[in-house]
Amino acid sequence: QVQVAESGGGLVQAGGSLRLSCTASGSSFSVDHTDWYRQPPGKQREWVAGMPGSGVTSVTGRFTVSRDKAKNAVNLEIDSLKPEDTGGYYCKIRGLQNIREALIPYGVWGQGTQVAVSS
Repeated sequence: QVQVAESGGGLVQAGGSLRLSCTASGSSFSVDHTDWYRQPPGKQREWVAGMPGSGVTSVTGRFTVSRDKAKNAVNLEIDSLKPEDTGGYYCKIRGLQNIREALIPYGVWGQGTQVAVSS
């Protein structure tokens, strides 16, 4: 079973930067795409940024997704943080897993990491 874990959240001041990490674990799987979402308090989850499995870096406004090969992780860096960036940040990966010689598509969410931005 493929699992995902996010880390790096915390309390930061507005104007600063923060790096979140998404680490996947499991056996015999490939990642076709990694997406980051966020969920502000009392609001719906929304897409923030993403990158294909073969990508290295992807920039969407203040959000940069990058691959850390050494740690087998996909990071989300948020620049110029604003109080409205406060919320839970979630990583979702999808790809293929080899199960008894069959390639089975999967999609899995992490438990999220909390970010709070003070003004």
